[in-house]
Amino acid sequence: MTEDVPPNGDEVDAITETVLTASRLLVGVSAKSVAAVAGSISLPQFRLLVALGSRGPLKLVALAELLGVNPSTATRTVDRLVSAGWAERNSNPVSRREITVGLTKSGRELVDQVTDYRRREIAAIVQRMPVRRREELAEALQAFTEAGEEPPPRTSPYDAGLTKWD
Repeated sequence: MTEDVPPNGDEVDAITETVLTASRLLVGVSAKSVAAVAGSISLPQFRLLVALGSRGPLKLVALAELLGVNPSTATRTVDRLVSAGWAERNSNPVSRREITVGLTKSGRELVDQVTDYRRREIAAIVQRMPVRRREELAEALQAFTEAGEEPPPRTSPYDAGLTKWD
């Protein structure tokens, strides 16, 4: 199959099954990493923290849209994270009437610890792969990530040029 020719239905089905199987592995690694480090936080709550860590402070409506949940669900999740000390509400420096949600120092530390744990688990799996297949995996996952429009990780969650207030 060349890059210019889309796969036929059977190929798409086979690839989809392979990705689903791999996603079960990755979800398991994710759940294990959150449970090992954070214990009492749910995966949806952690997902919200990761979104804030990767995008910077966001208005609640933008956060709900990003996560694909209702604003009321996002509000309840933020309330729990604020109570736990992992997130905080702040006035938008551009417009004081707007409230944004961002990570606290302990929220950033939590995201970093879980990510480090997850990185070690994934590295152990990658090390068990044949060396010749690792580069293929990286290229395929990069293409998959781009097709899914997942933004690249940020150097700092507080990069002013990357912070969205919308």
